[in-house]
Amino acid sequence: MIAGIQHTDSGNFFLMAGPCAIEGEEIALRIAERIVSITDKLQIPYIFKGSYRKANRSRIDSFTGIGDEKALKILQKVHTTFGVPTVTDIHETQEAAMAAAYVDVLQIPAFLCRQTELLAAAAKTGKAVNIKKGQFLSADSMRFAVDKVMESGNQQVILTDRGNTFGYQDLVVDFRGIPVMQSFDVPVVMDCTHSLQQPNQASGVTGGKPALIETIAKAAIAVGADGLFIETHPDPANAKSDGANMLPLDLLEDLLIKLTRIREAIA
Repeated sequence: MIAGIQHTDSGNFFLMAGPCAIEGEEIALRIAERIVSITDKLQIPYIFKGSYRKANRSRIDSFTGIGDEKALKILQKVHTTFGVPTVTDIHETQEAAMAAAYVDVLQIPAFLCRQTELLAAAAKTGKAVNIKKGQFLSADSMRFAVDKVMESGNQQVILTDRGNTFGYQDLVVDFRGIPVMQSFDVPVVMDCTHSLQQPNQASGVTGGKPALIETIAKAAIAVGADGLFIETHPDPANAKSDGANMLPLDLLEDLLIKLTRIREAIA
């Protein structure tokens, strides 16, 4: 069991979902309430996702957060209000203990998945550690990231694929990576939104292809992914971070219904 997630009788995949960044208490609770109602109905184990701070931005004037403690307290309120685990990313070693006081899962961003001290610091908190696979790495190479966490005394590891760099401004998903990473005896998640990013745009704002979220999600479940990662927002066009590749919240339920049917068909 990782971060309090238990497999349901349906044998469903689990879901990490929420806004890219914590924008405020009201919208975070509104998003969480909607997703909890959907996942409860479909018997999908759920972790609420929200970044308390965005450190990897293309431009210095991009939104980075509402304040670390304020955002972390909102994540904690989501947990206490709805009884679901929460996940947030950390960027430097000193953030591990701080974030661990408020959330259930610490996430290592893809660009930082080789940072040994960061992985060890996250592991030593005792919280589950979700490691995003670097866009620049093969699935095979992620065994070493897993080793770093486990050899630091923590067996609660999740790996999340988010595609591989394809040229300068695109990503491509190699679904062979899911069973490869599952061979390390850890749950493997497909990030259905970040894998559709179009980074390094001339405007300094990352683009995306959200119309293909359903395609990536269906393929991942068909291949046997243990979980899905989906960033979602009631109004992606006006989200403060990564709106270009988020799923509109009102489309989430229909998508999850389709995905549970695929899971049932291959079980």
